Amino acid sequence: MVYRLIIVLFFISVGAFAQDNFIKHKISQGENLSVIAKKYGVKVKEIADANPNAPKILKLNSTLLIPNKNKTVKSKTKNVEVAVNNTSPNTSGTHEVASKETLWGISKKYNISVDDLKKANPLLETEGLKIGQQIIIPSNIAVAAEKPVESTAEVVSTDVELYREVKAKETKYGISKEYGITVAELERQNPSIKGKVPVGYLLKIKVPKEKADAIQALKASQESTENNTIASSTPVSNPTVEAVSEIKRDSTLVRTGNHSELIDQLIANATENIGVRYRSGGTTKAGFDCSGLMICTFNNFDIKLPRSSIEQSRVGTKVSTDEAQKGDLIFFRTNGRRHINHVGMIVEVAEGEIKFVHSSTHGGVIISSTKEPYYTRAFSQVNRVLN
Repeated sequence: MVYRLIIVLFFISVGAFAQDNFIKHKISQGENLSVIAKKYGVKVKEIADANPNAPKILKLNSTLLIPNKNKTVKSKTKNVEVAVNNTSPNTSGTHEVASKETLWGISKKYNISVDDLKKANPLLETEGLKIGQQIIIPSNIAVAAEKPVESTAEVVSTDVELYREVKAKETKYGISKEYGITVAELERQNPSIKGKVPVGYLLKIKVPKEKADAIQALKASQESTENNTIASSTPVSNPTVEAVSEIKRDSTLVRTGNHSELIDQLIANATENIGVRYRSGGTTKAGFDCSGLMICTFNNFDIKLPRSSIEQSRVGTKVSTDEAQKGDLIFFRTNGRRHINHVGMIVEVAEGEIKFVHSSTHGGVIISSTKEPYYTRAFSQVNRVLN
């Protein structure tokens, strides 16, 4: 009797283990093995091996076993979670997508490429990032993000809320620099200023108390200086606004003072849109076309660009690929076109490879590379619009 009981328990445990390694999928109208394999990120052969008795032609509402490649294992010794790849000795970590996160930001966090993330998560190509989504982080060693230990001590915020009225000719970039924050943070604190900030608008800006005290002291010093020089014809300069607040424009070039920081802000602003769908004629987060993404990004810093990619290719100065830098615009002739019909912005240059953010017809806003054969063949020119 005991011997029979042991045998029964053995088969129950084996069955439970097998169920844990497979997902049951009911076949819907129009599905085939290729579609199902792509949906679960597995190979057609793996599904076929898991279902040796399945008929050659799939039947509607029949059930297939799909290898579970994303089984989650919780460690008892550490408060961590890692994703286990059942078909490879190289395990992969998982990452839960937070609000406002982008593929570009996640790739930098784990020191991998956007292409590697897409290969490990095929659904990103069609569905994009979603808040709360668990995505696989490919790695030779499991990536385990330890949860921070909760402190028993109460954390008291020292941030101070200041009010700032927008003056004529001021930009979001200049104001954000004045308060030591990014344009993205300024927009987050003031959601209604996604476009151009209107003159007279009262901004609410939270900064650390030390920074607030320094700003108030500086303003008091400015007022004192203005009172002492009221009869002078020389205007009092505002030391809190750096050279970047004065942007001179002509028909071909935008000249800026704090060059590298402005470029970093432009790249951050553009890559925040990764995952937004392609939309012909689109210039908002509801959907972008290639030139629309560039217009929206540069307009956030009060830099105007023409509407079409071919018109944008006439702005600035052409440079060789060897001289290409972050922030330059890169242009292509796609689908065998004679004229330029596609544009992106360079976000990284390394060892002859140029990576650029753009809105593509097949994937929406993504990061691509000139090493990809399609863009190698279609490349046309690089323009520098910031100097």
